[in-house]
Amino acid sequence: MVPVRRALYPGTFDPATFGHLDVIRRGAQLFDRLTVGIADNPRKKPLFTVKQRMEMLVRHTSGFENVDVVSFRGLVVDFAAESGISVLLRGVRTSSDFEFEYQMALTNRAMRPAIESVFVMPSAEYAFLSSSLIKDVVASGGDASRWLPADVLKQLRRRMARPV
Repeated sequence: MVPVRRALYPGTFDPATFGHLDVIRRGAQLFDRLTVGIADNPRKKPLFTVKQRMEMLVRHTSGFENVDVVSFRGLVVDFAAESGISVLLRGVRTSSDFEFEYQMALTNRAMRPAIESVFVMPSAEYAFLSSSLIKDVVASGGDASRWLPADVLKQLRRRMARPV
């Protein structure tokens, strides 16, 4: 019997961008099963609730048969281990991302040696995106429609009290 290759793509996804969806698409192609894990971390002061972020991602990943969306609290490596997942999928956009992710991967390996980190690069058109940058654009009245699904942009504008 061939083992099922499972991976966890963890993140805050506040909000989910086309960059996140691009990494999800890549992960769905690389792994038999991809779990998108939405971190429930109030210290990050997310704009959207966990439920709202889950609804956005479930809607935009429904076309992938091998992707499921869950939320979790606590350490990513603990959640992965408890879920029987041994690979963490991470999107790396820039060299500063890589430095941070490399440090995190080594820390995760020290805590849970059986869990590996796999890095993928998003498409070039999304390589510079971050949810924080997009929130800044929307807060300033800029057009973020090329970086977010239309329904997510509408929710973001509403949340930030910008006209739709």
